[in-house]
Amino acid sequence: MATDHLLDDFPPVGTADWEAAIGRDLKGADYQKKLIWRAEDGLAGKPYYRAEDLKGLTLTDEAPGEFPFRRGSRPTGDWTIREEIDASDPVAANHAALAAIGAGAEAIAFTDALAHSAFTLEALTANLDEIPIHFEHADEELLRLLLERTGARLTGALISTGFDPLSDVKLAGQLARSMGPKFVPFTIHAETFEESGATTVEEIGFALASGVDFLAAMQECEVDATNAAGAIEFRFAAGADFFVQIAKLRALRMLWARVTESFGAGRTAARARIAMRTSRWNKTVYDPNVNILRAATETMAAVFGGADTITVAPFDECYTVPVDASRRLARNTQLLLKREAFLNRVADPGGGSYYLEALTANLADEAWKSMQQIEALGGYSKAKASGFIAKALACSLAAREAAVERRRRVFIGTNQFADPAESALDRIDQDRMNATRRGARKYEDLRLRTEWHVAEGKRRPRVLLAEFGDVRMRTMRSNFASNLLACGGFEIAVKRFKNACEVAEESADLVVLCSADTEYAEMAAELMPQLERLGRATLVMIAGNPENAEELKAAGIADFVHARSNPIELLTKLQRKLGIRD
Repeated sequence: MATDHLLDDFPPVGTADWEAAIGRDLKGADYQKKLIWRAEDGLAGKPYYRAEDLKGLTLTDEAPGEFPFRRGSRPTGDWTIREEIDASDPVAANHAALAAIGAGAEAIAFTDALAHSAFTLEALTANLDEIPIHFEHADEELLRLLLERTGARLTGALISTGFDPLSDVKLAGQLARSMGPKFVPFTIHAETFEESGATTVEEIGFALASGVDFLAAMQECEVDATNAAGAIEFRFAAGADFFVQIAKLRALRMLWARVTESFGAGRTAARARIAMRTSRWNKTVYDPNVNILRAATETMAAVFGGADTITVAPFDECYTVPVDASRRLARNTQLLLKREAFLNRVADPGGGSYYLEALTANLADEAWKSMQQIEALGGYSKAKASGFIAKALACSLAAREAAVERRRRVFIGTNQFADPAESALDRIDQDRMNATRRGARKYEDLRLRTEWHVAEGKRRPRVLLAEFGDVRMRTMRSNFASNLLACGGFEIAVKRFKNACEVAEESADLVVLCSADTEYAEMAAELMPQLERLGRATLVMIAGNPENAEELKAAGIADFVHARSNPIELLTKLQRKLGIRD
């Protein structure tokens, strides 16, 4: 059956026609507020994209694996599964690494084990000759051992380290002049930007600026630009914004190719080597199994973005030493995506997507401006020393944490849809909880205060959501209040009532009245005297933000819970009123 003219019977629909249809459906609602999505960077996302959105963009027709590597540094979609080994004893670390390889890992990262002699290095890497190995905390002694081991060899597995070349430029120059092609001694740690609050534009811009500083420093050390570019790996955190994470890697590769070319590096060396690790910042102590789901989407974004190496962290690493089962789950996340979902069979699956290509170009443009701003300050090292980088990160972090606090940025099971009956106190290690900055910490601290209160033998505060009156409003407001108050770890009960007497008879530490604004004054006027008559000091709140709030406060209403409430402030205030102390 011929399909050459399949679309002939479907006349083209212009953008103006789409916009007119959208306008009719909006029925006067604000287009910008309803349909334009805005990322933390301030980048605006449209509700739909068309071919015309790519007009004016500089998009070449290269295939994956071809310069400037926007579509990937390899012609295939495969990647390397890297697993972290945190044992510090060399023999124990080696045994753990071999077990991980036997279970499906393809590369190893030693995060704590060090070797300061050829004997110790041999014990650490025994039977791993054909496995890519990464030494995260390599010092000068280990770096020189590895340089001696790799020499000028052309075969064998790649060896890399997490050494920051800008921390010791002189040493970096010595290593870069002597290293062979199978040794990548340096890492630009862009993941620290994400974990410090950076926007995606800042992640790329700061990473590029670091790379420019490194190449300039190597140029002064008389290291060939091609060799210098081949000496580093970029490491990024894979965050929650799926398409943004994909575009992040595409933009970084494209810009890095532009940077290396300006330094005179060969096109092969312009391939940015990118390692990704699932983000620490968005992992949670409460409802921790959701971390498994977060890691899966982050990994998929890393795959579609073309990461060379991916590390999936165990879901429980943010609050305890990961057990074998959680390590296996982390490893199997990648194995499943490779061996069952076959994501490794297609390179750049999003290539040609109007949205993804436009987003990549937009990120690249803004990140280049960010990098140029740092260059105008004298480069990354000077910008960092001046406090510019720290100030920018602090500003971005404050905005990101405010979004979490206000629940605009959602952590399922923590600041939205929490299970108030869940207990975490018996499984957490406070040192690990505090080891890295995470977005959920304020909510976790709230919940833990309630748990400590109960652990001391006191009763968990009981919150009664008293629904009455207006059918639609009572349910809507009850659901909203229940969702918010559950984040404090309170016991939640929902019940419908006909009158104030029924409400007053209920046993609760806090009553939240749930109905329409017009019905609150009458209920409050009847309920408060009833509670006083029964000798109950029950706190009473209202779900909503009625215009007669002052009148209701005068009647004895303690507070109001609504969409404009600051959840952290409200829950903290309630804890104190209910006898829960810091």
